[in-house]
Amino acid sequence: MNIIIPVNQDNKEANITLLDDLKHWAYIEMAEGEMSKCEFFDNRDDIQEYVECLVVKNNKEYVEPFLDENIMVLVAPEQNSIAEIVSAYMFRELHDIQD
Repeated sequence: MNIIIPVNQDNKEANITLLDDLKHWAYIEMAEGEMSKCEFFDNRDDIQEYVECLVVKNNKEYVEPFLDENIMVLVAPEQNSIAEIVSAYMFRELHDIQD
């Protein structure tokens, strides 16, 4: 599974931010139940790999362009850091955008 997260800085201590406030994209590759890669990009267009999932901060985000691309959108209502989001993803604690 390949996940993107809008974040406030370009290191693993980054926190999720609103799409309107993002500074970078965290690109996460999941393999065998854990994070196998974490890279940061200034522009989404620079991500060459297929993106399967976007994680956003709340369900009020404008995510229609992602849905139009058949990218699953999940909400991290309580998680802030990349590690917290990855852990919540693995334990299925993230919410669908409609929740």
